Amino acid sequence: MPTRIGEKATNLAVSEWVQGRPTNIDKERGNVILVEVFQVNCPGCFTLGIPQAIDMYVKYYDEGLRVLGVATAFEDFDKNTLGNLKLLLTTGEVIGETRKVLTEYGHLRPGNKLSYKIPFPIGMDMLLGFGPLTHDKIMDFIEANFPDFRSYNEKERESMYEQVKQYLKLKLFSARTFEEYGLRGTPSAILIDKKGILRQTTFGTNGFLEGTVKQLLKE
Repeated sequence: MPTRIGEKATNLAVSEWVQGRPTNIDKERGNVILVEVFQVNCPGCFTLGIPQAIDMYVKYYDEGLRVLGVATAFEDFDKNTLGNLKLLLTTGEVIGETRKVLTEYGHLRPGNKLSYKIPFPIGMDMLLGFGPLTHDKIMDFIEANFPDFRSYNEKERESMYEQVKQYLKLKLFSARTFEEYGLRGTPSAILIDKKGILRQTTFGTNGFLEGTVKQLLKE
């Protein structure tokens, strides 16, 4: 089951730290931790999520905020790869839909490169082969993502089961950090307090992240 709000935060399952020193939740105890989860092939991650995380890093690092990035993959497995993450972090070059959208917005430097640098440590989520699709895997996914599933009527449960089954048929890998925190997409932000307790997960961006960071830093 995913880590729940109010529980001890699970260490990030990182296959390789590509940028910055290797670290993890347990090594940053005593600091507030913001984990920015993104995909390389995710335009919104580079126009909204990562810039917001950089802003938090710049403003609050000296007050005890530590920002960690995790590149994950729950789709487009041919693009959201360790190789493309390394390309991004060593040269600034973006790929796929990220390149297309940022080009349209005029947000890239020559060579399809980001107009900004990411200053915090970044690792690659641990991707495991999903293996054969079974009833138990379908139900595990449903129960992790739809906790009120059993309150639906039989027809609704059958419809949801079939939709999840079709989704999982396309799923080549299981991204451990993404799934252990029960995330719904990218960009996502995970907030952990100084005691290592999970306090918040958010999908997308909103105007409340900074306020929560400031509150946690005061605790």
